Amino acid sequence: MPELPEVEIAQAGITKHISGNTIAQVVAHSDSLRWPISAELATILPGQIVQAVERRGKYLLLQCPAGVVLIHLGMTGQLRIVSTALAHGKHDHFDLIFHDGVVLRLNDVRRFGSIIWAGSETHTHELLSEMGPEPLGEEFDGSYLYQKSRGRKITIKQFLMDHKVVAGIGNIYANESLFHAGIRPTTPVGRLSKVRSHDVDPAQVVGCQVDLLTEEPLAYLVMAQDLGKLEQQRAGAAGGVVDLVDLGFANAGMNEV
Repeated sequence: MPELPEVEIAQAGITKHISGNTIAQVVAHSDSLRWPISAELATILPGQIVQAVERRGKYLLLQCPAGVVLIHLGMTGQLRIVSTALAHGKHDHFDLIFHDGVVLRLNDVRRFGSIIWAGSETHTHELLSEMGPEPLGEEFDGSYLYQKSRGRKITIKQFLMDHKVVAGIGNIYANESLFHAGIRPTTPVGRLSKVRSHDVDPAQVVGCQVDLLTEEPLAYLVMAQDLGKLEQQRAGAAGGVVDLVDLGFANAGMNEV
């Protein structure tokens, strides 16, 4: 599943190919993904220039003069830059074709991704309007975490995975942030002291992974495959065993598909 660092890298990767480029054609090879692909894209986007590619949580935002296209990669989605000469495959569901022959193609085996026309008022769009601050931004820090968590009884892991608290933190990076802070994921977040709140730093973990992926784009696949081995090694080093604990689900919505 693409996590926030992978989406950050995808943003950087496609920006150099499509930012400032003019859209020639929109082709949907499937009727729908998680939701129906916005039909109006085929009439609105041709002739539009992609002014910028931004990220909000795990959503990519393609900024155009007429409005914004939201892209979510779901569980298995991949964005590929190809040429018009390459025919689409079985799991290629959407093509954004540019005048210079570049194609932005969405491949999604499990079809949990989404392509949505958000219009010009993205700040009020239902998928973005309640999102919390970005973990890589200045607004999210120990003071924010402490103040936001007062009176809450859920675990700190569930709290970090709530997109209304902080945008785009999934299972892996909630775990890693708490491991680096030395805080048990089962700790009730309302009991976290002000001092310990400043030890929780998702930005450090996410930022390190972004740096790693910049050097080796496929490194996160290895990390995901070896995650179980990593937990076993940690337990072994501590002279213990791994216990699986069900922490329930956070209020993640589409941001943590």
